Amino acid sequence: MKIFVLLYNPNTDNEGIHSIELRGRTIVLMFEEMDDAERYVGLLEAQNFPIPSIEKVNLEEIKEFCNKCDYETRLVTKDFIPKTLEDRLLLTPPQKNLEVDKWEDKKNNGDNLDDIRENLEKLL
Repeated sequence: MKIFVLLYNPNTDNEGIHSIELRGRTIVLMFEEMDDAERYVGLLEAQNFPIPSIEKVNLEEIKEFCNKCDYETRLVTKDFIPKTLEDRLLLTPPQKNLEVDKWEDKKNNGDNLDDIRENLEKLL
């Protein structure tokens, strides 16, 4: 199954995937429909977040990547209706963003950046 994810700087040395932090866990959002991914990007842009690219990838590959990085995945299905406040984060970005310098520090502390980059390249 193909799904859509949001990538920053795709095909570069500084490639990253859009995620949210929820209760201390990193969650990668996946979208079943391109329209939902586009709407989410529009909301990010309206809140002055960095604008990601929408990339179509294989669901199993992104799940494997997330498992290796100890990230969780959440799929926003067609006609998704939030049932909890937590579900609302799958439709509307949080109010604040991790600053780019903190994002860089986080990437450099612990995770093997080359392995993550290689896994992301495999998705494309």
